[in-house]
Amino acid sequence: MTDLLRAYEDVVGPRPVDQLRQLAGLLAGQSVVHVNSTRSGGGVAEILEKLVPLTQELGIEVHWEVIEGEADFYQCTKSFHNGLQGTPVEVPERLLQVYEETNARNAERLRERLQEADFVVIHDPQPAPLLGLIPGRKGRWIWRCHIDLSHPHLPVWRYVKRHVTGYDASVFSLASFARSLPHPQYIIPPSIDPLSEKNMELPPSEPRGVAEEHGIDPDRPIVLQVSRFDRFKDPVGVVRAYRLARKFTPGLQLVLAGGTATDDPEGAEVLAEVNEAANGDPDIHILLLPPDAHRTINALQRVADIVVQKSLREGFGLTVTEGMWKGKPVIGGDAGGIRIQLTDHHTGFRVGSPEGAALRIRQLFQDRELRGRIGGTAREFVRENFLITRLLREHLTVFHALMRGEEDRVDLTTPWAVPADREAAGVEPMGGGAGAGGRR
Repeated sequence: MTDLLRAYEDVVGPRPVDQLRQLAGLLAGQSVVHVNSTRSGGGVAEILEKLVPLTQELGIEVHWEVIEGEADFYQCTKSFHNGLQGTPVEVPERLLQVYEETNARNAERLRERLQEADFVVIHDPQPAPLLGLIPGRKGRWIWRCHIDLSHPHLPVWRYVKRHVTGYDASVFSLASFARSLPHPQYIIPPSIDPLSEKNMELPPSEPRGVAEEHGIDPDRPIVLQVSRFDRFKDPVGVVRAYRLARKFTPGLQLVLAGGTATDDPEGAEVLAEVNEAANGDPDIHILLLPPDAHRTINALQRVADIVVQKSLREGFGLTVTEGMWKGKPVIGGDAGGIRIQLTDHHTGFRVGSPEGAALRIRQLFQDRELRGRIGGTAREFVRENFLITRLLREHLTVFHALMRGEEDRVDLTTPWAVPADREAAGVEPMGGGAGAGGRR
């Protein structure tokens, strides 16, 4: 066993690592290519940054490719993102043409690698048209959608659906996100890497030092939200919640830490809205961090008393998972994948308004025992369900299921990775903690 696999075994135990090795053995000689739209910034890039080398460590050939585009391309795909999450948008024909031409150029650049791969995993709408632009494909193609598709704006979904219908399978984070498609659909929530700079243990003095470096008093109450400056993350709503909560929590500080992704052209505009809402309040700390500030974010999450992720729409919410892993009580929006992470009074709280967030902030600061109990329960919940070893295990299981497409049943090791139609119908895990899965 390699040193990296031993390091994961120290966190999750020997059984999950042994399962990974067995599944990888079944895929010996296969090659995988992941394609997304950015090398840094956003949850997809963070997942791939760790998933790819861990897969390689198991002896599987894996490559990570990033499509390249200009400003109009990202403006188009940002409109897709907003529309797929339910915002009524109209995407001009000019931008749709740019979208298709950009994918055609990338298809030429990536053609040989994508033709020869045994499995190609296309992440989100940005590179979705590549399937129809690569003739003579050898392998099986999977569309991995990280977006909340529960109530999409239908004209946008109809357009995107044209490009994803032909895939061999699709993967969604929740069953409620899955759409009607003529191929198997699997439910696999994302995960975090406990060994990454963002989640590894830190020396006790480091979080205090990072706080002080950014003008934050580590001895006063701290509420933290880490996210891109995106309207769906509702940073302005978090400012409103802070203003309500500080009436009952003397010395309260709010930290909004984040940045912008290269494929998100609206980040600067939202950041300006947040600065306007803060109105120069010295206890609101708005930190614009670079994409590689992982250790800084880790320290901020550890020094915070409460972590907030007040999303209005959310594919999953990895910052929720990160806060839980640090043993912090997390207050999240009642949206998307946050719902399967936070259970009120148990692993955190879900809220639907700034007033609701303020109420929970007040409650948690008034009850230290509650903060500690929720934080401890949340950390163990993440250990059992949302670490990268589980994510990789389910990816490998889907690859194996597609290789054995003539069979109608595949035994999995958790209840998460099941076809969307069966999960929604209430298929129960099998004995010994295994889940049931298969093709539609």
